[in-house]
Amino acid sequence: MGAAAALAIGGGAAAQSPAALNDAPPPLPATAATQTVPVADDMRSILDQLPLLGARAIATLTPVEARLEPTAADAYNAAIRKSGMSVAPDATVTTQDLAYGADPMQYARVYRPGAAAGTGAPLPLLVYYHGGGWVLADLTAYDATPRLLAKQLNAIVVSVEYRRAPEYRFPAQHDDAAAAYAWAVRNAPAWGADPARVALAGESAGGNLALNTAIYARDHALARPAHVLAIYPIANSDPALPSRRDSVAAVPLDTAMLGWFAHYYAAGAGDTADPRLDLVRADLRGLPPVTIVNAQIDPLRSDGETLAQALRGAGVSVQQRTYGGVTHEFFGMGRLVRGAYDAELYAVARLKAAFGL
Repeated sequence: MGAAAALAIGGGAAAQSPAALNDAPPPLPATAATQTVPVADDMRSILDQLPLLGARAIATLTPVEARLEPTAADAYNAAIRKSGMSVAPDATVTTQDLAYGADPMQYARVYRPGAAAGTGAPLPLLVYYHGGGWVLADLTAYDATPRLLAKQLNAIVVSVEYRRAPEYRFPAQHDDAAAAYAWAVRNAPAWGADPARVALAGESAGGNLALNTAIYARDHALARPAHVLAIYPIANSDPALPSRRDSVAAVPLDTAMLGWFAHYYAAGAGDTADPRLDLVRADLRGLPPVTIVNAQIDPLRSDGETLAQALRGAGVSVQQRTYGGVTHEFFGMGRLVRGAYDAELYAVARLKAAFGL
């Protein structure tokens, strides 16, 4: 479907030309439904920090304004401080930033677990892509997941930064994801990683990139990943999906924001019909096993559920779980949120099995 239909996800009108960095946001949609599922108390303790941090509705802002807003990670850290715990990152996992391309945004953060020191044996390699609708966020906002996975898997994790829209519109982010994967596999031995034991992971827009990179690897004779972990991935452009309605007012991601993202990343009227964005209609045959994690209170919940169906229809081994009472961005919040803790254990177990650990 075209950009106009995709923007119907949020109820706004499609722009006649690609939106720019300081262009006004699209009109807000009329609210067609309200959230009826209660948020779990531990998840609510984090979401309650957002208004205290001054967070505004992203769909009412320009990209420049939105990039200055407090993130879910900021709210999580605020809740951690309130609980009396430290927000300092786990120092047993070290990081190094390295360029994989010429643009300043084309770099990656390599996470090395402390347990790797002195072992001599090559570690598994996990290439991870962060979320943000291809418009917002960065590696720092999404530090929790790659740091957690590096430690729990005792693996080298490469967290990929990529060019953002609207400065660079679709498919620049997908091109960067594939280039970074090839670069990571090529450089794995220098980091003490085994290029023959590689997997892909990502959250939200990054979950979409992880699946797309697996498709790219299949079609371009790159190292075949052993597994794909897709956490609340963007995968279905249908504006009538159930979660678009029942989670229309969810926090921190609401339905209007999906239209807002499309308004800024789409370069042409047909972009959202492209199978790289509308993944449920992509050629999914021959992909490695996939794990999909979803939050119950999230407009992207149905994306993950319908993607699992499409993968099964293509003959791909897939497991999908939806965690109750939690919202978008819950993954990585396991110190405070039980649903996140359970999801993290599940994802780690699936990746360990894929790596033969």
